[in-house]
Amino acid sequence: MDEQDTTRGAEPAVARAPGTASLTNVGIGTTSGPRPGARQATDRRSDVGRSGTAKFLGDTWAVFTREILLVLRDPFTLIFSLLQPLIFLGLFGPLLTGAVGGGMGGPGGTTAATLQWFVPGVIVMISLFGTSMTGSNLLYEMMTGSYERVLATPLDRSAILVGRALKEFAPLVVQGLLIALVCIPFGFTFYPLHAIAGLALLGLFGVGVGALSCALALAAKNREWLFWGVQQSLLFPLLILSGMMLPLEAGPSWMQTAAKFNPLTYMVDAERALFGGTFASTTVLWGVVAAAVTCAVGLFVGIRRTRKSV
Repeated sequence: MDEQDTTRGAEPAVARAPGTASLTNVGIGTTSGPRPGARQATDRRSDVGRSGTAKFLGDTWAVFTREILLVLRDPFTLIFSLLQPLIFLGLFGPLLTGAVGGGMGGPGGTTAATLQWFVPGVIVMISLFGTSMTGSNLLYEMMTGSYERVLATPLDRSAILVGRALKEFAPLVVQGLLIALVCIPFGFTFYPLHAIAGLALLGLFGVGVGALSCALALAAKNREWLFWGVQQSLLFPLLILSGMMLPLEAGPSWMQTAAKFNPLTYMVDAERALFGGTFASTTVLWGVVAAAVTCAVGLFVGIRRTRKSV
């Protein structure tokens, strides 16, 4: 009788195979595996303990490493991207004879004067081309369905945009240093600290351009022709009106006026000042303002468009 009293009210024992969890441990179901969404819930709980800045930096690094590994697995594209600016410099540089006080070995000036003026413009150009094509990779992921899987993760939306833009910017650092080092024997003066500051400024500007490119890709969706049509229609006028390849002083007055409303103009002038060995100048300050405004506007538009696409 006592034995019956001690067992009264207790749940009957259920025979379980070794390694299986009870109903109370799992909640619903009798399998030992995790519940659907349990890993995502664990990830979200781990994110709660991190500050907003720490989570943003961690998520940005995760996106950047994922994207850059894809680039490193294609060495041909990487090598070509490093050689392309040198080919462009060698072919276009001699055409600047007399345009900026002398060409590359041409009459009327020195090679050093041309290189000191032209090299920063080339670095800005490859930065603009690289970051403005960030959306093309996003278009491919949208067509394959991998982008939807990225959105299903607890990654910060701004970190997705910044990580992608930094992936496009990373080769620029190597390209810029390679161009500068190759031009040193021809009279180019290299200022290491000023060059690092110039590349950092381009990184800030590139994040904004990359975010705008992603926003354009999200708006175009599967219409790849629309993305490239808008991108090319905006890219080349901005490039020409910035005085990147040729000095604007040689153009008409309306072109010089239009260039004042082009943020890329202030970026090019700031890069030429920095690569020329100047830190403290209003030209550099205006370049910082242009980069910061472009970055802020790009992230605002990009994040807003990303949230609408979810």
